[in-house]
Amino acid sequence: MPAFSLDEAVRAMKSWVTFAGCVLIVAVLYWAQTVIVPIALALLLTFVLNPAVTWLERRIGNVPAVLAAVLVVFAVLGLAGWGLARQMDRLADDLPRYRGNIRAKILDVRGAGKGGSVEKIQQTIDQIKTGLDDQPAARGSVTRPVVVMQEPAGGLFSVAWLGPIMGPLSKAALVLTMVIFMLLERRDLRDRLIGLVGDGQLATTTKAFEEAGARVSRQLLMQSLVNVVYGVSAGVGLYLLGVPYALVWGALGGALRFIPYVGPIIGAGAPIVISLAALPGWIGPLWVVVFFVILELFTNLVLETKLYAGAAGVSQVALLVSVAFWTFLWGPLGLLMATPLTVCLVVMGKHVPGLRFVGALMSDSSPLAPEYGYYQRLLARDVAEAADLIDRHIKTEAPDTVYDALMLPALNYAERDRLEQRLSIDERDAVLDSTRELLPEAEDALLRRLKTNATPTSDATASDPKGTRRGPLRVLGYPIGGASDEIALTMLNAMLHDVAVVIERVDMPMSTAQLIALLRAQPGTVVCFADLPPSAPSKTRLLVKRVRMALPDVPIIVGRWAPTVLGDDAPQALRDAGASFVASTLSETRAYLLTLVDRATASKPAAVA
Repeated sequence: MPAFSLDEAVRAMKSWVTFAGCVLIVAVLYWAQTVIVPIALALLLTFVLNPAVTWLERRIGNVPAVLAAVLVVFAVLGLAGWGLARQMDRLADDLPRYRGNIRAKILDVRGAGKGGSVEKIQQTIDQIKTGLDDQPAARGSVTRPVVVMQEPAGGLFSVAWLGPIMGPLSKAALVLTMVIFMLLERRDLRDRLIGLVGDGQLATTTKAFEEAGARVSRQLLMQSLVNVVYGVSAGVGLYLLGVPYALVWGALGGALRFIPYVGPIIGAGAPIVISLAALPGWIGPLWVVVFFVILELFTNLVLETKLYAGAAGVSQVALLVSVAFWTFLWGPLGLLMATPLTVCLVVMGKHVPGLRFVGALMSDSSPLAPEYGYYQRLLARDVAEAADLIDRHIKTEAPDTVYDALMLPALNYAERDRLEQRLSIDERDAVLDSTRELLPEAEDALLRRLKTNATPTSDATASDPKGTRRGPLRVLGYPIGGASDEIALTMLNAMLHDVAVVIERVDMPMSTAQLIALLRAQPGTVVCFADLPPSAPSKTRLLVKRVRMALPDVPIIVGRWAPTVLGDDAPQALRDAGASFVASTLSETRAYLLTLVDRATASKPAAVA
């Protein structure tokens, strides 16, 4: 008992230390953002420019390649920002020309509110303002003179105007310098990081770097392609609709889409507001709104689905939470870098064992394998969603694999959890009952799918889709352990819908002598023992040995059907005891039975005409 309490205390202490470490990291990221944000932005740009620099380096050398790539990128960004600022200045100068349209729309809005609640609210506000203005000054109050201070006029060499832009310029210069030196020494930095992690993690670190670079580059490439198409479409559409400075709004809309969630709203909202001011009447602005709604639907449902979906490898909910987190920490730059930073975190969670939980929480791939997801739904007694998983598997995967991939592993896991006292007998039985309930639906869905994909077959097969006609092979199914083995034999029978095989399942316990007598009374019958792991194979091995001694020529199949994680070393011992074939999946059993059917058909005398 004291040892157990000490272990509990150690685990609790580790949890609190981990929590305190996370809080400390978040605090450092927030308070040191002046230093960390430029470094993070420089690292991101280094990741993005690395493929281009590597390609140029083979042709013009390292230093010229780095300088050329960096100067081109920053020159394009600078020229784009300068051009956009000039266009915005011209737009501000042109706004007074739209006073007539703005005044007409305000009068329309006021006219629509006359006699209604809008007018009453406006009247109430005006009355309150009038009362406040007419109220006499408080007794004893002294009217203070207003002192007007004249600021000194700035001379030709005044640098006061540099104040507001010195901060952004210094940060941009710092980022530019770090990007240049990081690209020049990228191999040295890579080797230092690998050396810091350790030689034993060489493969893991290399894979993490490659995957992070590939994912970030692919995400930015796909997003850039989508944004270019969006910007061109927006510019052309606004030009045709008569909105002034359509090219500016197209370029701004495409650039703002790099900012998740908020960017598209701003990119569409600005030209809509300008259309209200510049276009006469309400029809023009209404068409602009309709155009952006259609363009946004096309971008989200068509372009992003085909090009951008899955590029980042991050779930949408995790990305939304990440956007909120990085925006809280670093403001607008955090909003811009949220997606690439989240991609890097997901990659680290995939390759670093200590951060495995990050990948499980934020990745767009399901953290549960399909069979575990199906089993979890059965544990939650959600039969409807379990049926949906079966239908989805039949539609997207090979239909016949639904039993081995989903339904059979649930029986193995339920028995394993019962043996390890994680499930009660009643809970295990609930999983079995749900499986029995789903078997007919799964078989019907499987037959419908196979019928859809099937090629024309013989009349005998077409007239008997479930394989109930008698064929050349009879199989006696014998469940060793009980309900789970019986259900597994039912699944095997469903997989033989198109094979001339008749399975007769033994539904009551038999002694070895009774079983041998039954097999002797039915010559040519194959016996199939169903014994699902994790049950011990000792009983099955003894039964196989006795049947083999009594009936040397009877084919004996043992089904140790289970997923790989529950596989055991029983097959060799069962083969040594006399089993003809030991199968680990239902598909293997079906394939072996097909060989027996072919032998029986070949040995059967040809019918006399």
